[in-house]
Amino acid sequence: MSTPFTDSSSGSAGLTRRRFLTDTAGTALAFSIVKPELVRGSNGNGKVDLGIIGCGGRGGWIANLFQKHGGYNVVALADYFPDRVDGVGTKIGVPQARRFTGLSGYRRLLEQKLDAVAIESPPFFHPTQAADAVAAGKHVYLAKPVAVDVPGCKSIEESAATATNNRLCFLVDFQTRANDLFIEALRRVHSGAIGRFVFGEATYHAEDPFEDKAQYVRAGDPEGLLRGWGLSRELSGDIITEQNIHAIDVASWIMGGPPVSAYGTGGRKFRDVGTCWDTFSVTFKYPDDVGVAFSSRQFNGFGTRPEGIKNRMFGTEGVLETEYGGQVLVRGKQFYNGGKTPTIYEQGAVANIAAFHAAIQKQDYKNATVPESVRSNLVTILGRTAAYEGRVVTWDELLRTDDRLIADLKGLKD
Repeated sequence: MSTPFTDSSSGSAGLTRRRFLTDTAGTALAFSIVKPELVRGSNGNGKVDLGIIGCGGRGGWIANLFQKHGGYNVVALADYFPDRVDGVGTKIGVPQARRFTGLSGYRRLLEQKLDAVAIESPPFFHPTQAADAVAAGKHVYLAKPVAVDVPGCKSIEESAATATNNRLCFLVDFQTRANDLFIEALRRVHSGAIGRFVFGEATYHAEDPFEDKAQYVRAGDPEGLLRGWGLSRELSGDIITEQNIHAIDVASWIMGGPPVSAYGTGGRKFRDVGTCWDTFSVTFKYPDDVGVAFSSRQFNGFGTRPEGIKNRMFGTEGVLETEYGGQVLVRGKQFYNGGKTPTIYEQGAVANIAAFHAAIQKQDYKNATVPESVRSNLVTILGRTAAYEGRVVTWDELLRTDDRLIADLKGLKD
């Protein structure tokens, strides 16, 4: 069977728009007939048999968290690179026969007797891998961002809807939305704790998290480019989608709906490798003329503060302040000192892993994390488009586009 990443006429791993669409449709059909026990199930002892797609840094890390939960058996692994699969497989005891490599390795994983998959691959691959997983009758645990472009976001929406119809669970892993302090602070704000919104701020300021991968990208070979995927706008969605989505998701959560439009700028001021920008500055306009100013950087800040992922929303009666890993606070007439969140990165994933298991056991197929995750992803793409094109872009215009980010996969092994 051909894969959506293979050009059978040339034997190379190229991906065109037409081939992506036609092969994805073919894949869904091929996987649409599955054994009943694979559609809803966990095995007789209540454990969920899980496969991990993507065994890089986060994939290996989260595989360990799934095992620590106690309700999962991690029984299969897939990654393009053999060293990554073998590193994780040896550590957690997955047999060699259930370690799959190459671009189509995830498909061989989906042919195994599994209940669920965790997709931790580069974001470019998420829509196709999620669609294939749902079509194969697997519950899906998906890393953010869900996609790199608008068609990819719509594909995730469709896959989640299919999952619900097929009695499957589909969860998107945002740590902040699983944190009790964030949840309570946002509940209070939405109940009127800060009054009417006036304006907001969202920032993600950090040094370059992909600096150690630059050497692979500089080598210029296809496998090096894949190892350094975080420096590729096509594979990652650029920093505003791949990284900055944490801050933009909180802003989207606060606002409770999409922006009307966005205008922005940015560029490559420091980065001399790859195709991603290293800074964005975007203003999102929301209904009632509420503006949210967003900025990000991935370069040396020379000790300036504040760093990190921060949000503020100013209201007529108070101010909401949040920090990923830091303080969550509501100032004003209805003061709320939520506290600090130093373990949010791990604890958020732990909470989502537990929620995913509980949903499978309870046969809860509402899949409520998907719509807002998709919306936040689209907000990042709105900001990215406005900055790339240097003009005002409206939300309605964005939703009408079928523009894709197409990664060049030629030279990679199937």
